[in-house]
Amino acid sequence: MKLFQLLYLLFIVVFFGCNSSKKENEIEDQANRNKSSEQYLTILGVAQDVGYPQIDCEKECCKLVYNGVDDKEMVSSLGLVDLKSNKKWLFDATPDIAQQLHNLKKNHLDNGNVIDGIFLTHAHIGHYTGLMFLGREALGGKQIPVYAMSRMKSFLETNGPWEQLVELENIKLNALKNDSTIILNKNLKVKPFKVPHRDEYSETVGYKIEGKKKSALYIPDIDKWNKWERNIIDEVKKVDYAFLDATFFKEGELSRPMSEVPHPFIQETINLFEKESAETKSKIYFIHLNHTNPALLDNSKLKDSIQNLGYHFAKQGANFEL
Repeated sequence: MKLFQLLYLLFIVVFFGCNSSKKENEIEDQANRNKSSEQYLTILGVAQDVGYPQIDCEKECCKLVYNGVDDKEMVSSLGLVDLKSNKKWLFDATPDIAQQLHNLKKNHLDNGNVIDGIFLTHAHIGHYTGLMFLGREALGGKQIPVYAMSRMKSFLETNGPWEQLVELENIKLNALKNDSTIILNKNLKVKPFKVPHRDEYSETVGYKIEGKKKSALYIPDIDKWNKWERNIIDEVKKVDYAFLDATFFKEGELSRPMSEVPHPFIQETINLFEKESAETKSKIYFIHLNHTNPALLDNSKLKDSIQNLGYHFAKQGANFEL
């Protein structure tokens, strides 16, 4: 029986078990030990654009949170911390930005700045709308650096209410170029690269984040791996960590046509990497999970079965040495 059929069977038979995976706890412990590094990434959220639970959701998945069985999950975002240079950056400005910036300040670095820079991936609601909290009605920010590709930058400059952030100098836009490296300091580099996605208002990018010792990929949104001009397997092999789009588990997860919101299913990614080494699989951390994705549940046997194959799931609070 093929791997995807086994996973599908697990999905149908049972959604979640009674105990958290020992392997998941070991992964979390190892990631948290990486906080001792001078430069590291921290997971600030793992859910799809609107978080978990989702608005007006009366399904069992959301009731688990409302009934106190499962925890709320914030929208996918990474924090980049450099204790040596006393700076911190954010990848994606989500609707949960207030809590995520508080997390960075309280648990990682309080350097007197709310944030030293924000890198945007694209103009879908979970990835840039947090910028509104930097404006006059909220923080009243002072030239907070925001890094964006050309269409994304133009979108913010020419559409309200975002253009007011620019005019009042709450934010300072910095242009990014495809495959062009931004040198943050002698220890950290960031490189954006275009990926195919529903680019209604802007292009979409992922990021390669490089430190002195290790590097990471951040691709929270992409249509399908086979639509990208690059080979995702080759790209994963080049880095130490790969935070990859895991919005949906499989076809049929939504009541509407899933072609309207294309993403690589976890099922597809696992099949694609099926013949790769354990070392390669271990680099993958699934992120950006929709509320309907059964692998979002901490006590899901489906999630355990995927982890037993060597893959990981990004977990809020985990840290990764660079």
